[in-house]
Amino acid sequence: MSARKAVVYIVEDDPSFRKSMERLIRASGYNAVAFESANSFLTQPCIRRPACLLLDVQLPDIDGLDLQQKLIDRGSSLPIIFMTGHGNIPMSVQTMKKGAVDFLPKPFEAKELRSAILKAIELDIQNTRREIEVDKIKSLVDTLTPREKEVLRWIITGKLNKQIALVLGTTEKTIKVHRSRVMQKTSVSSVAELVRLAQKANIPPAV
Repeated sequence: MSARKAVVYIVEDDPSFRKSMERLIRASGYNAVAFESANSFLTQPCIRRPACLLLDVQLPDIDGLDLQQKLIDRGSSLPIIFMTGHGNIPMSVQTMKKGAVDFLPKPFEAKELRSAILKAIELDIQNTRREIEVDKIKSLVDTLTPREKEVLRWIITGKLNKQIALVLGTTEKTIKVHRSRVMQKTSVSSVAELVRLAQKANIPPAV
């Protein structure tokens, strides 16, 4: 996965500024895909990865801050670089708290934009790798039976087989069999690995 094959999406309503951003981004070695409004960006079929979004705050339909929230609500991890001619510190703090990579006041230098894009693309590469890993883990967990998933949640609490058996009202031998199948199906060799796997898949310990 290469940063040089990355896409920079641009949402900017000023035609001349949008064109200048497209030229600068392409000259920097990235692909550029531009939109004049937030809604036109939201209705596109898919996001090519790795990527980032260069987003103007003031737009004719949905403003940039609302678009950021809509993407968050959709579960998108697409890194955002905000740009604006009318920004302020509270606004920049708000966007950064929600995960924005940078907040560039217009006019900004080309090197500032290149630096922000590189940071955003590297972040998206990391996000994409993590998402692929999580999807793989969830696929493994989906192979477990309901009882095995229940046992998994008890294993990651650190309890012994006999303790789990007592809680679940079964035998230690049965729990030992379930534990073995859980470890085999999830491709881990230790409880520590299983704990890390569960954390990545957002599987909570039993209580």
